[in-house]
Amino acid sequence: MLTSVERLLFVRGVPIFQELRDDFLVRLAAVMDEVAFPPNHRIFTEGEEGRSLYIVVSGLVRVHISDRDLARLQHGATFGEMSLFDAEPRSASVTTLAPCECLILTQLQLYDAIEETPGVAINIIRLLSRRIRELNKKLNTYEQHNSHHPPSLTKNIILTPRG
Repeated sequence: MLTSVERLLFVRGVPIFQELRDDFLVRLAAVMDEVAFPPNHRIFTEGEEGRSLYIVVSGLVRVHISDRDLARLQHGATFGEMSLFDAEPRSASVTTLAPCECLILTQLQLYDAIEETPGVAINIIRLLSRRIRELNKKLNTYEQHNSHHPPSLTKNIILTPRG
């Protein structure tokens, strides 16, 4: 478990919180819960309802859909943020690959944070945009490697914002 000073220093280093004032970070860090998970533990499953963002303090997690890995995340990485902004089910599963400690920020805590400091929302939007770009690159690479096969459904995937 992190001391309050360690927690503040850690949260300050997380990309989505880097531009925030220290007095605000102190309050934000104080309201987050810290949870420990054993290896091979499913933190959440694709399709579940979710209302929390997780930040990896230590350990390693695997983001996946069924047996296909989407990402491996470690110290300082966040996951689960999409569920904070929409009412859709989780888009992927997350499983620990090693003992893991995470900080958890709930939807209500985040909305309070955004109300006080709108920069939090901008930072999360940047993070989501980066992840979409990475997925687009992976999809493009996949299609280039499989161009000798008949057209696939992946050519029809278009990511559009919801209104």
